[in-house]
Amino acid sequence: MSVKHLAARQYRAIADRASPFSQVDMPGDGWIATIRKALGMSGAALARRLGVTRARVSQAERAEREGGITLKAMDEFAAAMGCRFVYAIVPEAGRVEDIVSAQARRKAEALVARASGHMALERQALPAKKNRAEVERVARELMEDMPPDFWAGE
Repeated sequence: MSVKHLAARQYRAIADRASPFSQVDMPGDGWIATIRKALGMSGAALARRLGVTRARVSQAERAEREGGITLKAMDEFAAAMGCRFVYAIVPEAGRVEDIVSAQARRKAEALVARASGHMALERQALPAKKNRAEVERVARELMEDMPPDFWAGE
């Protein structure tokens, strides 16, 4: 196994550890306000812990709901509430491997379809079963080699 493949496997393992978070949506009030309220902490109390004004807490809660808060601010607010801020990008469903596999299949289907079109013009078209097998073979090769244009052509 090449270093490139080993590194990709390690990165996938790291990314897949975050997959339990794929089912977690931001609460309507945002995380800062939700956790603050769950703790029974007032905005003023949180402001005192952070050394900021109550207006700054309100501003941060609004910015979070609107998607305009920084990761640094989220981390600071979480720490002030005795929490840890977790930031992750997770696959919509399944694992990273599933995304790579789906892309390899799309690329393989396009490649096989193009080749099949040329073969059909020469009256050498493969039967559907052999076409499916060829798609699987090409998809495995694409996943193994991941050419530079693997993600191109979306």
